[in-house]
Amino acid sequence: MELNVIEQTKKKLIVEIKGADHTFCNALKKELWNDKAVTVSAYNIDHPLVGIPKFIVETDGNKSPEKALEAACDRLEKKNKEFLSKFKRTASK
Repeated sequence: MELNVIEQTKKKLIVEIKGADHTFCNALKKELWNDKAVTVSAYNIDHPLVGIPKFIVETDGNKSPEKALEAACDRLEKKNKEFLSKFKRTASK
C-alpha cells in the first residue's frame, strides 16, 4: 500500500491509499470510531474498479489525525494476529 497525503491540518487528514480496497477501508474506518478523539472517519472510492480510496480522518484536536490513524492500524494488526493465532489452533485440531 502507498499513502499519498492530499490535505493535512492539525485536526484533519485526507490521504489516498493506493492498493487498498473496501475490505481494508471499512475495517480501518470502523476501528477509528473506537477512538474518542476521532470526529470523522470516512472514505470514498470514486470508481469501484479503478478508483483509489480517499480516506478522511478528523479529530477534536486532543490527538492528531496521524496519531489516531496509526493507533487504529496498530489495533487492527493486533486483532488480526489474535484471529490468526486462534484460527491456527482451531484448524490444527
